[in-house]
Amino acid sequence: MSDMLLLDRRTQTIVEESVPEEEILDRLVRFFSVFSDSTRLKILSALSISELCVTDLSRVLNMNQTTVSHQLRFLKGNGIVKTERHGKIIFYRLSSDIVNEVLLSAIDFLGY
Repeated sequence: MSDMLLLDRRTQTIVEESVPEEEILDRLVRFFSVFSDSTRLKILSALSISELCVTDLSRVLNMNQTTVSHQLRFLKGNGIVKTERHGKIIFYRLSSDIVNEVLLSAIDFLGY
């Protein structure tokens, strides 16, 4: 078979222009990697309801505080959660409603 294209030039151009550049693809990979860990998904689900401190998160999710703190650092480092200090206590919340929308869309996609 020859190098004959099966799509027209206009469609080819649209497809080529629609594929994100490498920098954007790298950022997308990092963003979606956040959702590849069940502990992080539990934390994000809890934070979609209310802002919480490490102590409350670990109690509600029945996890040790070290694990929760480690995952929160990862989530904060990736811009997924924000913090707010109230005295000695640091509260965590989702940085954007879009994070929860991604979770809910995935749940819809999976049929739950």
